[in-house]
Parts: sequence; C-alpha cells; structure tokens
Amino acid sequence: MDLPVWQGLFEELGSKGFTPIAVAFDSRGAEAARPWIEAAKPTYPSLIDEHHVVAELYGMVNVPIAVWINEDGRIVRPPEPAGTSDAFREMNRTDFSLAPEARNRLAGARRAYLDALRDWVANGEKSRFALPEVEVLRRLEPYTDTLALAHTYFRLGEHLCRAGRMEAGQRYLDEAKRLRPESWAFKRQAWNLEHEQKAGGPEFWAAVDALGAGKYYAEVPDIPPVSV
Repeated sequence: MDLPVWQGLFEELGSKGFTPIAVAFDSRGAEAARPWIEAAKPTYPSLIDEHHVVAELYGMVNVPIAVWINEDGRIVRPPEPAGTSDAFREMNRTDFSLAPEARNRLAGARRAYLDALRDWVANGEKSRFALPEVEVLRRLEPYTDTLALAHTYFRLGEHLCRAGRMEAGQRYLDEAKRLRPESWAFKRQAWNLEHEQKAGGPEFWAAVDALGAGKYYAEVPDIPPVSV
C-alpha cells in the first residue's frame, strides 16, 4: 500500500497505540526513495534500507509486505502481502490500467486488510487475526546458510555497482538471485541498479509471466472482511 494510506490509518489509530513504520528497500538509497517519502509527508517513521537489512532479518521478498509486531516486540503476523493481491497481473502493460473487476478485487483486498488491522488494534491478542506464537514460527522462513550467502552476494553486487563496476556487480547480483529466486526484492533492485528506471520494464513482466498461472510472490493472507 502507498504512504498516504498508512498516513490515514495512523491518523485514525495512532491515539490507540498503532504506529506504522515504512521501510523503502531501495539500493539507490535516499536518491531514489526520498522524493516519494517527502511528497507523501508522513508523520510516522519512514526509513530507507538500501542494504536490505530489514528484508533479511524478517524474510521479506517484495513490497508491499508487512509484519505485525505488538507492544512487547513479538511478531503477531509474519511477513505477508499488505492489502494487495495478484490483480496487477491483469494490468494493461501499455497504459498500466486495470479492468474494473481487477480494480474491485484489489480494493477488496485492501479493505479487508485494513479492517483486520483495525480489529487487531482494538482487540489485541483477542483479535482473530493475531496469530499464536506457534503459528507465527511455523510460517516464518528458517534462516539458512544459503539465505545468508544470497544476501552477502547481493550486498557485494550493490557495492560494486555503486562503485561503477557494473559487470562485476551484476555477476554477484545474478548469483544472489539464483540462490534466492523467490526474492523479488533482489530482482527489482538488480534491474534498478543495472537499468535505473527499468525495474517495471520487460524483464519484470517476463519474470511475472514465468511464475505461471495462480502463482504470486508470497502467499496472500486469507483475511475476510470484518466490521470493527
């Protein structure tokens, strides 16, 4: 979801203890992310994570993705798409428009997600959307040597690209993508570092098509609409 949505939710729920923290995973750092943040004028924390440290710590593979963390620092819901769906796959790739049915599905997913958040803020651990610790642990991806190596290669690739050594950097980025093929964050940033503004270009759509029917970058949360 975009920053204005979170700003509206913060204005609605901030007095009840809810604080969103936005994290931009952008290897170009403030150069690329700051204009978007400043245009939205958020009054909640908005961070720029150019080395994808947060993504590595929480197992995040794309955006928009979110983690619910309670006031005790416990993860209540592990990383999952935040109020979105795979409706974007039906986007017109020329003018980037969506058919009404796809727009409605996307809007429905957003409403359901925001209503679930409202329910959690209102009811805390009693919310039916607050997962028990055993279920959170079951859903969290184990941190393996392969994941650690993938993130190491990714950071090396980033460093070399920023130093102007694009060919060498791309080799490390390619290896990071090979080791963690489910990470769209790696794919997006590799495209961005190599092509600057082509992260949503032909390479992106080719990778989307390669997923096959019914596949998405992460399991979409099964959150039905609720009334708070």
